[in-house]
Amino acid sequence: MSAATTQPSSAQDRRPRVAVVYHFFAHYREAVIGRLARSTKARFSFFGDDHDYESSIKAGSFAPPVDHRACPTRRIRGSWMWQPGLIRVAASREFDQVILLGNPYWIATWIGAIVGRLTGKRVMFWSHGFLTPPTGVKGWVRRIFFHLPHAHLFYGRQAKQHAVALGWDPARIHVIGNSLDLDRQQRARESISDDATTRCREALFARPALPTVVCSCRLQPAKRLDLLFVALNALKAQGLEANALIIGDGPERQRLESQARELGVSAHFEGACYNEERIALLTMSSDLTVCPGFVGLTAIQSMAYGVPVITNTRSSEDAPEVEAIVPGLTGDLFTDGDAAELARVMRPWLLERSDRAAIRAACLGMVERHWSPDSQRDAIEYAVMGFPALDRAYP
Repeated sequence: MSAATTQPSSAQDRRPRVAVVYHFFAHYREAVIGRLARSTKARFSFFGDDHDYESSIKAGSFAPPVDHRACPTRRIRGSWMWQPGLIRVAASREFDQVILLGNPYWIATWIGAIVGRLTGKRVMFWSHGFLTPPTGVKGWVRRIFFHLPHAHLFYGRQAKQHAVALGWDPARIHVIGNSLDLDRQQRARESISDDATTRCREALFARPALPTVVCSCRLQPAKRLDLLFVALNALKAQGLEANALIIGDGPERQRLESQARELGVSAHFEGACYNEERIALLTMSSDLTVCPGFVGLTAIQSMAYGVPVITNTRSSEDAPEVEAIVPGLTGDLFTDGDAAELARVMRPWLLERSDRAAIRAACLGMVERHWSPDSQRDAIEYAVMGFPALDRAYP
């Protein structure tokens, strides 16, 4: 990466100049980055690589007005990464503030945060924060690391609660949520009619009038989709049958298909799908999303199409997006690993289909208020302007 050039601010533009440095910007961040690029409160520049490091997440593509600059990253060993351009950005006179990916395995972030502070910049970390209270040697190192910046941008409220319990100043911890491209999802949602969802179910299932449960994820053991089929089999024994719609592919697919057949569960495996309009149709053709394992942004995707979400109680340790699930309103929770309880929790959501309009409104409202590109931009701008953090209340 070439060194950042100094651009003196004009008399007409006194907005803070903010550098946002990530390893790479995932495709699902395109919407919020586009919002920040058009901000009237600050001037944002984005630094990152052009490819991912997880082998499953597509990197975003950006064009003006997004100021995206190359900042290559390389893996040292295991989770340890090095990004030399980050330090040059932190030292540059072009910026007043730097927002860094808050990952303690990124050695350059430790150095960049210190350099940023020494050169008079306001430093913030954008991260998950503490999903669980820090313990042991690793927890001690993480606590030191998270004391480096002036302020934090945490995805979820629970991470802030853990930090405050450690004695941190709540005014320095901004909860910003996470988001997908809600505008695109809204266009897809509005293009789909009730007739279209009826035809979709008729094309996928022998008994399309049955309620439908959907899950969109990579088919891996950690997703625990085996629990979903056991729960659906239990409901069938109780006289409540439902179709299962699985979107995604992965190493567990063959085993899960065999399990569904052996248990007599009606299931359609769509395979990997990256077409938003198709995802919208499949999701809106369903009554309920169930993620027995890790949930993540699947919860936000589902609610953006008006479909409630059920996941396990342990998800709060892995994914801040679980905070969008308000039991009885936008979904529900079950005890991790308990298929019998999953069946019990699913039952009312599959039976009370007359409440679909109210449930849909609650899901859409949750996403729009707390998990959208607009709400995320507003929270980041608020932090950049130096205001004390606000408490976030759901719903």
